[in-house]
Amino acid sequence: MTQLETADRQAYRSSSVSMRVDAIDILRAMTMILMIFVNDLWSLTAIPDWLEHVPHGVDGIGLADVVFPGFLFIVGMSLPFAMNARRQKGDTNSALVSHIIMRSIALLVMGVFLVNGESIDQKATGINRLVWNVLSCGSFILLWNAYPRTAAKWVVAVAKGVAIATLILLAFVYRGEEEKRFATHWWGILGLIGWSYLAAALVTVFARNRISILLAAWVGFSMLSMVSAANLLPESLSFIPSAIRGGTLVGLTMGGVVVSTLFDYFRRQADHKRMTLIFLLAAVALIGVSIYTRTFWGLSKLDATPAWLFLCSAFTMLAFLIIYWLVDRGGNARKLNFIKPAGTDTLLCYLIPYFAYAFTTLLNLHLPNALLTGGIGLLKSLLFALLCVWITGLLNKAGVRLKL
Repeated sequence: MTQLETADRQAYRSSSVSMRVDAIDILRAMTMILMIFVNDLWSLTAIPDWLEHVPHGVDGIGLADVVFPGFLFIVGMSLPFAMNARRQKGDTNSALVSHIIMRSIALLVMGVFLVNGESIDQKATGINRLVWNVLSCGSFILLWNAYPRTAAKWVVAVAKGVAIATLILLAFVYRGEEEKRFATHWWGILGLIGWSYLAAALVTVFARNRISILLAAWVGFSMLSMVSAANLLPESLSFIPSAIRGGTLVGLTMGGVVVSTLFDYFRRQADHKRMTLIFLLAAVALIGVSIYTRTFWGLSKLDATPAWLFLCSAFTMLAFLIIYWLVDRGGNARKLNFIKPAGTDTLLCYLIPYFAYAFTTLLNLHLPNALLTGGIGLLKSLLFALLCVWITGLLNKAGVRLKL
């Protein structure tokens, strides 16, 4: 065991340092706002190409291509704090593993339902695609809402029962393109997060803050990403979900775990300057590795290339550093409270656009073309993202808060 690991494990036994880091919540909130923003770009015209996803097979990266990997990295950053907090409350390894599996299943279920909605045959199913999304997302909220302790048990049971019955019925009546039945055509964004979370969280649980194991796991998944990009994976591994087998997505999440564990160690030592220097050097090294591996497999989100893994890890690490110095060290957390709901109830915020698009379309509400073009259109999409955050905050105050 390294000196850093020994000191860190002793610190966890005695330290009262908060398990909550404002910079992580703010970074998560900003990433979710950016995700809603780029997902709304489809509604606009005459906007710069660099804002959108780079097409499949093209060597390059757009703004939209850095959002999802950034979110995966932040998922990893949250893991050590979440696991340590649960351990302090008395959770055993078996309890943690059970929680991880249940949470992963929830994300996979949500991802599959939303993916099937993308290719639904509305006539054959008898349900409009937008209605499908509303029924699915509404069921997610009823099923995984953190109901207040004052809520009657029978009310909670009925709400969850209605949610489960609705999802089962939707899956039964579903018909997709070419009369395909409900299936895992792909896992969707939430499903990919679920698989990545599952692998990274299990490593985090059994590593128990040992940085050597966490770093070795990150190296392993990064190498797996390169092996996968080179098409050298044996067929015998095909039973492993591609989100894990490909290495890249879990590599992003494990990178967040490593950074977060190191960050918490240096924070407990009050050695912020050394932490900053190490993270800056690590980011530069990652960018260098990205440039090098790009010469072999290109830079592509849709192909999940190693260069994309390394570059986006560096970007997210640098963003965290900037926000940490501005928010936690600079004492500016309160100034950003208006976006915090997107960081503390990210899943609910992610679901809000599905309701918004459904209601505006079904009510036949349309914005003038002037508000959907160029810079004005981009402002509209940004305001839409902030509106989703505001609605999330209102729902939280009304007792609607998703907790997996």
